[in-house]
Parts: sequence; C-alpha cells; structure tokens
Amino acid sequence: MSKPLSDHDRKKQISVRGLAGVENVTELKQNFNRHLHFTLVKDRNVATKRDYYFALANTVRDHLIGRWIRTQQHYYEKDPKRVYYISLEFYMGRALQNTMVNLALENACDEATYQLGLDMEELEDMEEDAGLGNGGLGRLAACFLDSMASLGLAAYGYGIRYEFGIFNQKIVNGWQVEEADDWLRFGNPWEKARPEYMRPVHFYGRTEHHPDGVKWVDTQVVLALPYDTPIPGYRNNVVNTMRLWSAKAPCEFNLKDFNVGGYIQAVLDRNLAENISRVLYPNDNFFEGKELRLKQEYFVVSATLQDIIRRFKVSKFGSREIVRTDFSKLPDKVAIQLNDTHPAMAIPELMRVLVDEEKLDWEKAWDICVRTCAYTNHTVLPEALERWPVDLFAHLLPRHLEIIYEINRRHLEKVAQKYPGDNDRLGRMSLIEEGGQKRINMAHLCIVGSHAVNGVAQIHSDILKATIFKDFYEMEPHKFQNKTNGITPRRWLVMCNPGLAEVIAERIGEDFIRDLDQLRGLCQFVNDEAFIRDVAKVKQENKLKFAVHLEEHYKVKINPNSMFDIQVKRIHEYKRQLLNCLHIITYYNRIKKEPNKQWTPRTVMIGGKAAPGYHTAKMIIRLITAIGEVVNNDPVVGDRLKVIFLENYRVTLAERAIPAADLSEQISTAGTEASGTGNMKFMLNGALTIGTMDGANVEMAEEAGEGNLFIFGMRVDDVDALDRKGYHAEEYYNSLPELKQAIDQIAGGFFSPKQPDLFKEIVNMLMHHDRFKVFADYEDYMKCQEKVNELYKNPREWTKKVIYNIAGCGKFSSDRTIAQYAREIWGMEPTLEKLPAPDDKH
Repeated sequence: MSKPLSDHDRKKQISVRGLAGVENVTELKQNFNRHLHFTLVKDRNVATKRDYYFALANTVRDHLIGRWIRTQQHYYEKDPKRVYYISLEFYMGRALQNTMVNLALENACDEATYQLGLDMEELEDMEEDAGLGNGGLGRLAACFLDSMASLGLAAYGYGIRYEFGIFNQKIVNGWQVEEADDWLRFGNPWEKARPEYMRPVHFYGRTEHHPDGVKWVDTQVVLALPYDTPIPGYRNNVVNTMRLWSAKAPCEFNLKDFNVGGYIQAVLDRNLAENISRVLYPNDNFFEGKELRLKQEYFVVSATLQDIIRRFKVSKFGSREIVRTDFSKLPDKVAIQLNDTHPAMAIPELMRVLVDEEKLDWEKAWDICVRTCAYTNHTVLPEALERWPVDLFAHLLPRHLEIIYEINRRHLEKVAQKYPGDNDRLGRMSLIEEGGQKRINMAHLCIVGSHAVNGVAQIHSDILKATIFKDFYEMEPHKFQNKTNGITPRRWLVMCNPGLAEVIAERIGEDFIRDLDQLRGLCQFVNDEAFIRDVAKVKQENKLKFAVHLEEHYKVKINPNSMFDIQVKRIHEYKRQLLNCLHIITYYNRIKKEPNKQWTPRTVMIGGKAAPGYHTAKMIIRLITAIGEVVNNDPVVGDRLKVIFLENYRVTLAERAIPAADLSEQISTAGTEASGTGNMKFMLNGALTIGTMDGANVEMAEEAGEGNLFIFGMRVDDVDALDRKGYHAEEYYNSLPELKQAIDQIAGGFFSPKQPDLFKEIVNMLMHHDRFKVFADYEDYMKCQEKVNELYKNPREWTKKVIYNIAGCGKFSSDRTIAQYAREIWGMEPTLEKLPAPDDKH
C-alpha cells in the first residue's frame, strides 16, 4: 500500500488548479521575497503570518496588472458598448484564491509557498472578507462581475467603498451581538486609489429657473474618491474593473462659512461629509428611510454617471472629434443596470445632466434615458419597497424632486390617454403616493424610466406581472422579462470544492467550468459504480474537514456519518427558520419517545445574521441556540441529533459549509423568495434540496427532475386560497398533536427553564399574526423529512439523486444569466475568445 497523499501532494494532482512549472515557481518565489523586502519592509526573522499573506497577495496581484492595463487599453481602442452594473452592495468575500483560480496560478503558488516553508491555506486565512453586502443581492452582483469578465464583456461594477461592511456576528449567551467589521484595518492589497478621477457630488441647495434653463445652486459638495479593484475573467486574460467610491470632504469644507474661532470645529466637521461611505446599512429585504441612506444612493449614482459620461465623451471612435457631443448615441455605447431600486436616482440624475447641463430638450433626453437604463426587481415584500418621503427629497435633492414631478406628469398623461376616466388606475400608477405624507415610489420610477424590467426567477417574474406591477405590465408588456439568477461555478465549485470539480473533470473534461451546461454529460454516469463511489467519497472528505473546523470553533463533537442538514441565509420570518426549528423539536421528541429505534442521525446547522433592529429575527436566533443547549446535552439523544448555530455566516463560511452539506433547506413560504441563490450553490456541491415550490426551486426541480428534490408544502395558488379563506393557526395547533407539543414546549420554558416566558412573543406571533403561515406547511414538511431520512439510509440511491442534481445545474451558472442580460437587455454579444496574454507580443 502506498502511503496516503499529504494535502500538499494531493493538491498537486488536481489539474483544475493549473500547472506548477519550474520557471513559474521560481519566479513566484523571487517575487514573494521581493515584496516581503521592498513592499512590506520585513525579513524572514520578523515577518508575521499577515506579512506573508500580503507578500503572496502582492505577488499574485502582479499577474493581474498587465492583463488589467491591456484589457482597458483594448476597450479604449475597440470602443465596444459598455455595461455599468450599479449596486449599493458587492458581497465579494476573499480575492486571493479566486484570483489564483481564474489565472491558473493555484498549483504554482502552492508549490512556491511550500518550498518557502509556508502553508498556503494558513496564508489565505489571513485575508479579510470584503463584506460589502447583506446577502443574495450583494453576492449576485459579485457573481455577475465574475461572469461578465469571463464572457469578455466591457463591464464595470460601481458601488460604495464602505469603511465598515456587514457587521461581524458574535453569539454571547445565545444572543446575537454585533461588532463593527473593520475590514480595511490592515490595508487592502487588491484596491488602487484613483484620486485623479475624483468627482464632486452636490446636496441640498435650491433651484433657480432661468430662460436658458435651470440651475441647482448653493449646494454642499462632497468629493467622491474612486478605488478600483481588478475583476479577472476565467483564464481569458480579461480583467475588468469594480470601482467603489469613497466620500471625502473638500479642502474648503465649512471654512468659507468660518465662524469666529471655528477652525478646529470646521476640520472636525469634515467627518460629517465623509460619513456617507462609512457603513453599509445592514438590512436585508427591509426599507429604512433614513437621510444618510438616501445620501448614499445619490452619492454612488452621481459620481458614477459623471464617470460614464466622461468615458463616453473621450472614447476613441472612428471620428476625429476630440470629444463625442452627440448624446443620441449614448444608448448604443452605454447600458446601465440598476440592481434593485437602490440606484433608482440614476434616472432623474441622467435627466438632470442631459437637460440642465448638456441642454438637450426633454423628449430627446427622456428617450436616451429610457433606452439606456434597465431595472432588476429583487423582492415583492411590501416592507422592502423603497418609498421616500417627498419632504426629505425637497430638502436634500430639490432639483431631482422637480424632475421626478415632471416625469410623473408626463407619465400620468400617457396613462390617462390610454385609460380615460380610470382615476383609480392613475392613483395606483403614480410615482407619487398621496396619503399621510407624500412618498416617491422608487419601483414605479424605475419601471417608467427603463426599457426593461426583470424579475430574478420565472415564478417571481410572473408574480410581478400579476400583482405589484400589474398595471404597468398591462400598459407596457414589452418591458417585462425574466432573468433567472445564477452563481459563478469558479468560486462555487472549482475554488470551494476542488475535489468534486476534479471528479467531474475526470469524466467529462474541464470545459464545463466555462460552459456549465456540459454537466448534463454526467447523466451517463448515474449508474457507474466508480463515479457514485467517487462522488460519495468527496462528500465524506468535505464533511470530515468541516467537522474538524466545527469542533475547533464550537467545541461540539460532530458525528461525520450523520446527515449534515444545513439552512444558511439571512434570518427572516419569510425564510421560515422557525419551521426548521419545529422539525428539530419534533424529531427530538420522537427520539425521546422511542430511544431504541433506529433513527437517522442528523447534525442540523442553521446560520445567518439578523438585522440589528429586527427584534423577531434576533429572538429566532435565541430560540435556535436554546434548542441546541437542550438537545446537545441530552444523553438519551447522544450523537443522533445535534443542533449548531453557525456564527458569523459570510461568504468564506459558505465556502466551507456548502461543500459539506447533505441536505439544503429552502423552505420559504411559496411566493416570497424571489429566487434564492444559496439553493443553487448547494445543488452544485452535491446536496439534496428539501424545499417549497418557491423562487428558483421551481426551476431546479424542472432541471433535475422533481423526483430528485424533496418538494413539499403549499404552492402559490394554495397560499392565495388560504389568504382568501383566512389562515387560522389554532386549527393546526389543535389538530396536530406533535405541533401542539412543540409549541407548548417553547411557550412553557422547556428550552428556557431559567426564563420560562422568554419565547412567548414568538409563540404569540406564530399563533396570531404569522404572515408566512408556518403551521400550514408543518405536517407536509414533517412527512417530507421522513422521506429524507429513509433515502439517507440508502447511500447508493441518495448519491444517484445527487448526481442527477449536479447534472441539472447548468442553467444556474451566472454565465447563462449574464449572456441573457447581454443579448436581451444590453444589446451586447458575449464571447469566449481570449485576449492575448501580457507576454504575447501580438
């Protein structure tokens, strides 16, 4: 028997990690030592692990620079249409390993660090996550950047460089405690400040109407300082740019209104301006109408549009003019995608620039605006829709309020023309909501000001057309599209699960990484015993690795042969972590009742952050930790059931947990989860899904075969019917003894003996005002979980279903999503052609 391979030697065998040529390794070692010496000013005697991380990051970054400059030069010369993806969130995670994967440097770097006596995984662990997002919306933006670069699109991600990203979550005595995410504390080797492209952004002031147009005067100015981060495509030598703006006070800030002896205070007050980019609002699917948030939204939009127009004017383009002045060509050269309504101000701001500054007439400007902009909706939850008070607008952005009023006046004129006398419809379709305080409905502004509006899964797009945007769909059906979300297979398979990627590549080659539809080819191996064995073995290795990680961090002993049942996502009532809790309690009660039966062992893991102001979500976390305290310390149960709350769930923890999952919980009330993308990550990494017919789960069942997912619960029509009939939780409580027992235990303090009424609010909510109908799906969920247990006892049949799932993942690549955006919304054509490498002389 040959001795088992060390981790290091095993990695060398994995072809998807790139080749480790001798010259390559030698050069990497030289550059590593050069950076340690010249960039970090350290020698091996005093260097820390962080120094080594920075030396490696800078060494890898060197390989990006030539490609980055060449890509931008290429765009300048070819003058293609450019797409600007504007988002208030980019949830990027770590950059080092992703860059090595996309540049095929992983094996060479691994070998170089190994020869230097260092462990690459330890160095990778020094990197801070770039946590500039809350959840799905921000992570989608990050996947899209990867796909746009990999498809050779001239694309730019524009957002805010928050000094503090999503908070770090600590669990203290079972409760969530937030701490600031000071991710820039040690510096960020992946960004380059570009002070030469600094832009002024205006706030407050007033408007003056002159015969020659409108002036916005007496404003306060904040400077937007851009920081550029390279976005490498997958092995195609393309490197695009993510440009994030940071707020700076101008030098003369507050000094011109110098108050006697106010110099010190004036300098201290610079912080007020710079607070704009201080911190990410930590709400997911919830609108908080704060002035600072509106400032952030306008800040990113104003700076970005100045950049877009500057680039449009100076681009090289077959004519001999120094600058382009004909804005009618803007939609041929520029596409702007609004990631939800957060950057909706791009519409009135573009109108302001075209009408007030470039002196176009309104009709021409409006036509340009609509043909340039497109809007992606991400939710139907009413509490998430942005509705800004008019008086806040009047104060902060007076010119934009006038422009929105004019957009609305012309829009309602059209509506009245088409539906004469239908005043109800005028009220419903207005951009301004009358009532207590007048509000601007930002979704309505986006629909009216865009040529395309899309939902993010088929069922979600259908719900938009049938419900919240019904009137708009009836008036302009051609605007409405679907673009089902996707995930990048580079980060979410090759990088986080190299073992599985290799097992797949051994069967169908490596091309699936850029064309995920090729996974269909795995169907022919569904009865291949060696393949079944390989897939199961990779899963077991991932589970063992994650179990070690958990035992280090949570001091709980994990049974690696138990089913890893995982629900990771933001904590929210609509995502129904409470339904998961009820299953855990019921399973616990069943084991206690018949302790000698052969139960399928489970380790249930739930993770996710609660918005700091969302009291119910924080109570849900407390309930999960309380259930864990009881279950994990019950000797009768032993290792047949464990409950773990995964602290500080973030991109990097997802990359560890998802490859180790057996069961993926996607259990939102039908009609509430717009798409979901975590569901796709689990599917691609060899977990089976238990879920409702909601979001992209519907399409996952279509692609893999409904029999290969565990689908349960009400469909959208059933939920609607129950709404009409009236949902009465007591009826379920009284007719389902196991449900009654679980609820009585929560209410009676079984899980909180020291504070018996700790969870009375949760019980009260479930019994009397549960918008998401947890009890209505309880019985079917329990039955479905029994089917899961039965199948898990037959590893061969389980793994065959896993293979069907992986084979059905092709549709859920963000490459497919982005190709559809490009062709159907942006009017651009993706390409798999490579750019020449920097060392090519061509």
